[in-house]
Amino acid sequence: MNDAFKALADPTRREVLRLLQGGEMTAGELAEHFDMTKPSLSHHFAVLKQADLIAARREGQQIYYFLNTTVVEDLLATIWGLFDGEQGGKRP
Repeated sequence: MNDAFKALADPTRREVLRLLQGGEMTAGELAEHFDMTKPSLSHHFAVLKQADLIAARREGQQIYYFLNTTVVEDLLATIWGLFDGEQGGKRP
């Protein structure tokens, strides 16, 4: 869970997650939304993948990124749990 919070601490990574809410996108499509080098953007993808917030699949030369909705939902449940006092953030 610490990796997820670390990943969310950066505004670029939050924007990547926001963009992926609309569905999977290629690395190139995501890159069009940012003014940074490909290695810098790849680092952000790696941090998000390490936190299991996104996953990737390769199709030929293209890499498609998509949200790992299960982990995102678990993270949101944990965050809500911080505010409603429930242990572990799980709702009945």
